[in-house]
Amino acid sequence: MMDAIRKLPGIGLACHLVDRQSRAHRMTRHFRHARAIQATPPIVPKQDGVMILSMIGTATVLPYLVAVKSFHHHLGMGRVVILDDGTLTDGDKRLLAHHVGSPTILRLADVDGAGCPRGGAWERLLTVLALRAEDYVIQLDSDTVTLGDIPEVRAAIVANDSFIFLGGPDAEDMGIRTLPDFVAHRYPQGPAAEPAHIQSLIESRLADHLDADRHHYVRGCAGFAGFARGGPSGQAEAVRFSQEGARLVGDTAWTRWGSEQVTSNFLLANEPGVRLLPYARYHNYWLEPQPVDERFIHFVGTHRYSDDRYIAATDRAIALLPRP
Repeated sequence: MMDAIRKLPGIGLACHLVDRQSRAHRMTRHFRHARAIQATPPIVPKQDGVMILSMIGTATVLPYLVAVKSFHHHLGMGRVVILDDGTLTDGDKRLLAHHVGSPTILRLADVDGAGCPRGGAWERLLTVLALRAEDYVIQLDSDTVTLGDIPEVRAAIVANDSFIFLGGPDAEDMGIRTLPDFVAHRYPQGPAAEPAHIQSLIESRLADHLDADRHHYVRGCAGFAGFARGGPSGQAEAVRFSQEGARLVGDTAWTRWGSEQVTSNFLLANEPGVRLLPYARYHNYWLEPQPVDERFIHFVGTHRYSDDRYIAATDRAIALLPRP
C-alpha cells in the first residue's frame, strides 16, 4: 500500500524530500554523539607487526575515531596508518596525532596507480598491497563500529592468515567457490546488464575470466579486510586482475566505484588459508534486526542514516571504552 501511495503524483517527491531531511538530521545527531569519543584515552600503538589502515578525510575524522578506537580496544593489537584523501587539515592531523598515537599519514596523491583506475578506493587497495610485504595489514572503514571481543580476527592475525568480511548471509552460505561455480549459483539468469551495479556486472562475467576454473571468488565487503604479512597478492596481481576486469566489462565500466571491492575479494579468495568471518558476528547493516551476538558492524551508505542504529551503536561503542 505504501509503495502505491509513494507513486502518486507529487507524493513520491515529497516522501523523498522528507527522507533526505530525516537522514541529514540523523547524520548531524550522529556527529554530535561521536564527539564523545574525544573524552576517551588515546590509542597506545603496539609495534607488533600489525597495521590498521584507513582512508579518511576531514569529513570523517570523528566517525573514524569511533571506528579505530573501538576496533583497537577490542583487538588489542596494532598501530595506525592513515591514507589522507587530500582534505585532512592541520587541525585534523593534530587531533589524530593525539588520539591514535602519532599515526603514519600517507597521501593519496602520492600513490602510484600502477596501471589501475584512479579513485574508487583503488589507491587504498594498492597501498595495503604494498604495505603487506612487511606487516599484517587490516583495512578498516571509518563507518564501522566494534562492540565486543573479536577472537576470529585475532586468530587470523596470529596464524598470519588473511580474512574476508562477507557482504551478506548468502555469501556465507555459498562460501568460496571457483569462478564458474560462483557465477552459476549467484547469477543463474546469465550476465547482468546495465543499469546493474558495477559489482554485479563484473561478478556475473567472472566465468569468462582466463583460467576461470583455477581461480576462486566470494562476495565479500572491502570495508573490512585482513591481508596476511608477505601474502601472495601484491600490486602486480591487482594490475593483472584489473586488466582482465576491464576486458570483461569494458574500460569505462571498470573505472566505476566498486571494481576495487571485487578485486579485493578476488585476491583474498585465492590466498591459501584465507578465513571467512562469521556473518552473525561481523555484518553489514541493511536495515535488518540486529544479530544476537554482533561484534562488528559496517554501516554501509545505503542505510547508514535510515534509522538511529548507527547513533546507538556509536554510543554503545564509546561507553565500552575506558575513561581517563
